[in-house]
Amino acid sequence: MDVQDNKSAYDKQHSFFAMIDRMQYINRWGLMRNNRTENLKEHSMDVAVVAHALATIRKTYFPKQQPYIDPLQVMGIALFHDASEIITGDLPTPIKYRNEEIREAYKKVENQASLTLLGLLPEPMRKEYASFFCNEQDDCINIETHKIVKAADRICAYIKCISEEMTGNKEFLSAKETVIQSIERIELPEVAYFMKHFLPAYGKSLDDITDVSND
Repeated sequence: MDVQDNKSAYDKQHSFFAMIDRMQYINRWGLMRNNRTENLKEHSMDVAVVAHALATIRKTYFPKQQPYIDPLQVMGIALFHDASEIITGDLPTPIKYRNEEIREAYKKVENQASLTLLGLLPEPMRKEYASFFCNEQDDCINIETHKIVKAADRICAYIKCISEEMTGNKEFLSAKETVIQSIERIELPEVAYFMKHFLPAYGKSLDDITDVSND
């Protein structure tokens, strides 16, 4: 469509990006005492960074691992992986996964929320963004890509636990053990590589981080 030839389309305003910006108002870990509150916007950024790192590690160090994962695509999916919570809010994990019935019902709510968000885009742009909202039940993105994003999400949860523990908050000790166990069950070499080579620097002081060897 040539927007210059369609004045109504040219003049119409859309609120998709303004809604995405509201991720900053959705706080995570709602059932736990936080020494530092984490919002959905910063969490999404963290997951996108780690997911991109995992895909890049796979591409660099495990090139025979199939299928190939595009680091930029997985970063985009990670950036929007929890965007539906702008509408639904953050449902705590113990409740979300309490039983299969709740899990399936919430998945339907998430999918409807994603469609609502996509509807806030101009129609010609929706296909481009729709791939970022695909879930593991969809055929638009391979299942391995979703595994990378989920792994990144788990790693970021573990980093959050480390951060809270470093401030003396014992509230996250149990969660830390649960999360690391879930990470250890992930059979992806790129995850093991990240945990061995990059994770240890989290929680260190600035001086310690800058003194880390580049080897």
